[in-house]
Amino acid sequence: MNYSGKLFVVAPMMDWTDRHCRMFHRQLTRHALLFTEMVTAQAVRHGDRARLLGFDAREQPVALQLGGSDPALLAEAARVGEDYGYSEINLNVGCPSDRVQEGRFGACLMAEPALVGDLVGAMIAAVRLPVTVKCRIGIDDQDDEADFEHFIATVARSGCTAFYVHARKAWLKGLSPKENRELPPLNYARVHALKRRHPELTVVINGGIADLDEAESQLGHVDGVMLGRAAYHTPWLLNDVDRRFFGDVSRFATPEEVVEAMKPHIAAELARGVWLQHITRHMLGLFHGRPGGKHWRRVLSEEACRPGAGLAVVDRAVAEMRRKAGQLLLAAE
Repeated sequence: MNYSGKLFVVAPMMDWTDRHCRMFHRQLTRHALLFTEMVTAQAVRHGDRARLLGFDAREQPVALQLGGSDPALLAEAARVGEDYGYSEINLNVGCPSDRVQEGRFGACLMAEPALVGDLVGAMIAAVRLPVTVKCRIGIDDQDDEADFEHFIATVARSGCTAFYVHARKAWLKGLSPKENRELPPLNYARVHALKRRHPELTVVINGGIADLDEAESQLGHVDGVMLGRAAYHTPWLLNDVDRRFFGDVSRFATPEEVVEAMKPHIAAELARGVWLQHITRHMLGLFHGRPGGKHWRRVLSEEACRPGAGLAVVDRAVAEMRRKAGQLLLAAE
């Protein structure tokens, strides 16, 4: 894959970036690379593959993120992902949760760069797709430029040419996963320096980037930007990604148009027996910061979870948002 045009990425996020979330985000941006939640190689071998890996071709391009520490298992899982039609296979070397550490994968693997090189090498040999790595800038006391450089250089020798780097170290002892996303200080300079040392690598920066202005400023230093929580909690910002990063036009003029575009997907999923809340929970932030946005969230939060909830709930949420926005406009006059 040619990475030269891959400037904007929505991060993989456990319990968030499922197929309904990706379909929603794809309405807003045609070109951004989307990610699955992390799926373990063990789950790919033994679990319900259709549930774990199934996705709609309209979501493309989508990268499958895998977790694991066994080269053969990861190679097998990568082949399955390729067969399912993913655009890229990514290895998680950044998640700091206790469950992940117990399975000897995620961020704890940064302490074993040779093993990560073996894992990536096995995956590269197994598929024709690009195999990439998402990592941190360090873990625990392994927190200097030399450690980070050793990790990247070792893994790159396996054939990996693209790294998504969360610009925080991870404290595997003493901090929760949530705290690891917020407390360790950001060190963008270390990621920028990595790109200067390795112009041959594709380096995508992640961590704490709050809006598109900040994302755009990062492109003077690295090849791409990855947004996670900002893209999820304030998804309307994704509507301007194609114009600003890919030279295309924005698809929608208003968030209401996004709701209309999502209705065919919602209707089809409801017909399959999916509960409305499993889809609309990803859409709660669509009107963030806009008049009436709280009413949109309230209606969906209270009613989408009810048995039999359907598109009428979505329409009611839009109507309540518009009603409140109209009241605010009248009050301002």
